[in-house]
Amino acid sequence: MSRANAVRALLAFAVLAASLFLTLTRPARLGLDLRGGTQIVLETQDSPQAEANAEATDRARQVIERRVNALGVAEASLTRSGERRIIVELPGVQDPAHAAEVIGKTAQLTAHPVRAAGGKPGPGEQTLPDEHGRPVLLAPAALTGAGIKSAAAGFDPQNLNGWYVTVDFRGDGGRTWEKITARAACAPGDDRRIAFVLDGRVISSPQVTREVACGVGITGGSTQITGSFTPEEAKDLAALVQGGSLPVPVKIIEQRVVGPTLGAAAIEASRQAAVIGVLLTGLFIAAVYRLAGLLATLALACYALISYAALVLIGATLTLPGLAGFVLAIGMAVDANVLAFERAREEYAAAPRRGVRAALGTGFTKAWSAIADSNATTLLAAGLLFFLASGPVRGFGVTLTIGVLASLVSAMLLSRVLTESVLGRRAVARRPRLTGLGSVGRLRARLDRRDPDLMRHRRLWLGISGLAVAIAVAGIAVRGLNFGVEFTGGRLVEYSTSRPVAIDDARAAVSSAGFPRAVVQTSGGAGISVRTEKLTDAEERRVRDALAERGGPVTRQRDELVGPTLGDELRRKAVIALAVALLMQLAYLAVRFRWTFGAAAVLAMLHDVVIVTGLFAWLGKPVDGVFLAALLTIVGYSVNDSVVVFDRIRELWRADPAAPFARTAGRGALQTVPRTVNTGMGAIFILAALAVLGGDSLTDFAVALLVGITVGTYSSMFTATPLAVVFQGRSKAPRPKPGKRPAKREGSGAVV
Repeated sequence: MSRANAVRALLAFAVLAASLFLTLTRPARLGLDLRGGTQIVLETQDSPQAEANAEATDRARQVIERRVNALGVAEASLTRSGERRIIVELPGVQDPAHAAEVIGKTAQLTAHPVRAAGGKPGPGEQTLPDEHGRPVLLAPAALTGAGIKSAAAGFDPQNLNGWYVTVDFRGDGGRTWEKITARAACAPGDDRRIAFVLDGRVISSPQVTREVACGVGITGGSTQITGSFTPEEAKDLAALVQGGSLPVPVKIIEQRVVGPTLGAAAIEASRQAAVIGVLLTGLFIAAVYRLAGLLATLALACYALISYAALVLIGATLTLPGLAGFVLAIGMAVDANVLAFERAREEYAAAPRRGVRAALGTGFTKAWSAIADSNATTLLAAGLLFFLASGPVRGFGVTLTIGVLASLVSAMLLSRVLTESVLGRRAVARRPRLTGLGSVGRLRARLDRRDPDLMRHRRLWLGISGLAVAIAVAGIAVRGLNFGVEFTGGRLVEYSTSRPVAIDDARAAVSSAGFPRAVVQTSGGAGISVRTEKLTDAEERRVRDALAERGGPVTRQRDELVGPTLGDELRRKAVIALAVALLMQLAYLAVRFRWTFGAAAVLAMLHDVVIVTGLFAWLGKPVDGVFLAALLTIVGYSVNDSVVVFDRIRELWRADPAAPFARTAGRGALQTVPRTVNTGMGAIFILAALAVLGGDSLTDFAVALLVGITVGTYSSMFTATPLAVVFQGRSKAPRPKPGKRPAKREGSGAVV
């Protein structure tokens, strides 16, 4: 074994060992759409007293975090997004209205001595109903939330006092409380009470107990509020007291609720899709490339391990679209292996005396240019998802990025170490057919023999592409796009009923509840989704009750509330993401190739995007965040395909600059057909499994990508390549300088 191979083998072992350790010791962090719970997006608002800037939003996040912690929600997450937004994730919480009421309180917390009711309020005094609805006269505030350090609910099983709330003070708060209670302990009746007021409402008005001596008060820096509390009431009171006041008002602009069973079903469906897809992909690659394909399949399994380990290492949150991206990237990981194996086949056919192992090493080296360029374009699309999208779609960008990087490690390190070590053995080297690299394959051999002039019919190919685009645009114009609630704003609720309900009956039930214009659709099995512009919690309960009359007990599986301003912003971001994707891909390809190649690839990519969007318009499928993730993946895949074709055309053109460019372009496109077909099949197996097993949202995602990959495979040869020929014919740029001609195969006059 050479020194370079030994280093690669050692590095491969280290990567696998570290990945296995991380997989066994660290669990993945699941998003709420997989484990169930509530996500609330708050936006801070300007007030007369303060501006809602990043500093004020951070202070508001800290206050809200104290309130959430007091609620007792395990593994709650609060993060600031931009200058004004706070994303609150509450795993396991299925009542968003209650959670929002507690964490969204904005007013100053104050404590007031209670005066006897019935008299007229004096200066600074006010009359408010107490927690039981009885009016009480409150003296001016004696203590604010700034003097309260913490509050916690507790239970006293020994003295049978039930639930209580302990309040700890900070700074001068303890001494102030001592003075208040000292005066209250000397008063009779209601005047012994002290009222906590938040948002203009008395949340608690406990009475100082008889055990507290007049003029002495409660000392020790803490106090205890007792009463006939239920566990929920005690925890809520502790949350409100501890949270204190927010520095600026907050407004709920988005709210999502996902039932735990929905997330569990998505994980199971994705797991099954991954297993089935990988098995089918492995069988296909092994059938095409035999021993080399079998070893690549083993490396593919290692790739899945590396991707998962990288995910848990950086602490990324795995969401539903992210899970789909993780599964999809397994299929895309085949591409680098296929590119290397196809080049190795060509090298062996050109010089069989060098042996299979030498041909494999050269194949990996020569395939690197196409692998690097194609993966760079996919990373650009994934980066756009991360920086321009939000929520689950952003998580998809993270997992897709990890998948692309892990595929490079899998193919260029693990697969190379495995194949070179096994194929280098003498017993294997003597049987080149067994390796799968001993011939260029039947498809490539047949294309080489026939050598058709593919670009002679370039006007026909472009005409077919233009017709497909026209049909897609007609669908968008005639049917319009069925934008999801993420883009339109409003509320989307998905229910599951105990027994199936016909869609007409479901629509009638929702209409009878007072929403005749709501969009009601089936959502797989006994599922029903209801989407409308405005729907309060009370109105949502009416809809649920109406459906229960037709379908028995109803379970709310998903609940999404998006404000209209956020919907407008998401639409704007989607357009910006696609526009930036086009410009960045064009710039990258213009630098790596020529502007003629870059313009052709970007137009072909736009062709693919329009066709997929038009198909969804004709079918009436939802255009939402998951669809946006699929669309930007198609952007990366489409350019990926075109880059591989253009990389071969560039190589052939440099070898023979004097040859007609149209003829060279046609030959380059034909020589990449085996790679295109084999890679596409690998991705199709994964996506077909997702389409069948993935549920509604993942099915739409898989369908979009299946269409996108099919159209992208066609467009790389019959749209991008003809466009490059047309643009190059009008370009005044000089031809490339003559380079080294590719070797001829022994016994054949064909050039590879």
